[in-house]
Amino acid sequence: MKKYNNFIYTITFFLLTSGFISCQKKANSGPNKMEASTSQEFNDYWYAGVAEVNSYNLTQARYGEEHEGKAVLIFVTEPFSKSKQVKLDYPDQNPDDKQTVLKLNFTKKFTTGIYPYSMMLSSFTPVETIKYPNTVKVTMSSQEWCGHVYSQMNLNKNNYDLASFSYFEQEGDVSKKIEKAFLEDEIWNLIRLNPQALPTGSIEIIPGLFHTRLLHKNLEPKMANASISDNGNKKTYRLEYLGDKRVLTINFQSEFPYKIVSWSEKIVGLNGNEITTSAELDKTLLIDYWSKNQNKHSYLRDSLNLLN
Repeated sequence: MKKYNNFIYTITFFLLTSGFISCQKKANSGPNKMEASTSQEFNDYWYAGVAEVNSYNLTQARYGEEHEGKAVLIFVTEPFSKSKQVKLDYPDQNPDDKQTVLKLNFTKKFTTGIYPYSMMLSSFTPVETIKYPNTVKVTMSSQEWCGHVYSQMNLNKNNYDLASFSYFEQEGDVSKKIEKAFLEDEIWNLIRLNPQALPTGSIEIIPGLFHTRLLHKNLEPKMANASISDNGNKKTYRLEYLGDKRVLTINFQSEFPYKIVSWSEKIVGLNGNEITTSAELDKTLLIDYWSKNQNKHSYLRDSLNLLN
């Protein structure tokens, strides 16, 4: 029996030290490592065949003034091609190329003086955040009476491939690689997927495409201080960019489904004065909006208090 026990001890020690049994993995499997997509609550909410459509009352900083408008955040899961980084039309025909993403469509509409702005950002973040820790694609377009701009970032191994097109001479057409880093534009999805995984402390981050567009800034990684605070029934994620005098705060529900209830962005504008963009949640619909595309469905816009 003594020889048998010694044999068991030796085998167990070998397995532990060789990595077949990992105590370290078990020790690190706390809240930050949990995969939100494994919970029944998550599955029931995000795979119900509808999107979550949220309208917000927007105050947008532009030209040294604050302009009233509307913002919309639409969250929905969909099958996504790993190779092409586009939505799969027939995911069952090529299951090896499929990954499920949480897609955010983020729109802003506001008017400056006589002419309107219409902006849209789309962000595609894998639901399996542990297996696929980086957002795979972000796109942004901006239209106003002076012209329009389009930018797209695609994850390519250790870089994001950026393609950007602008009517401004100094911005022109840009194609470059940006070393992979955390994206400001993936915060919104990460809050909904697993807010416990939000990075904190001193972090390297690629600023949002809305921000760099409106302030005509080059897209490149920046350093920021990130923190998260608990305020009872809601939490606040705060980003303070070092050297840019810019602070972004996003407030969201403390409990699942972690709905985003408001946000604010304090910046120093082109005229050198500090100004704030802010938004407050107005209405929410859980709806298959893609099938509501006839005149008889227009009343649903009233349900969201959207602008015409």
